[in-house]
Amino acid sequence: MNITKLLHTRMRVSDMEQTIAFYRDTLGLEVVDQKVSPRGSHLAFLAVPNSEELIELCSFPASGPVTVQEDLVHLAFQVEDLDTTIKELHEKNVTVTDGPTQSSSGSRFIFIDAPDGYEVELIERPPGAMIV
Repeated sequence: MNITKLLHTRMRVSDMEQTIAFYRDTLGLEVVDQKVSPRGSHLAFLAVPNSEELIELCSFPASGPVTVQEDLVHLAFQVEDLDTTIKELHEKNVTVTDGPTQSSSGSRFIFIDAPDGYEVELIERPPGAMIV
């Protein structure tokens, strides 16, 4: 087997519209497709700027609400300017839950909360940095 590419990551969510609104309106992601699977799951695929991989949101109300354990999983997105990002988040009434923090590589990052308890990390990397 030769894996050639990461295509998407699925996250189950309780409220599809609330979650789409968060990723679209807060983070600027684009909804590129929505459909219902044969078993009745509601699916939405989100595109991230400058990335080929998609985020797949899945709502399956029959399985009950989603509860994500703290520190279990998060998405990390690169931003150009962390200070500007923090200001824009405050203007949208989004709370920074951790940070800003500077890593040993010189990257700076913060965390915010997405619906269902998922965390989102926003990272500003110095030129040439490959890791957080």
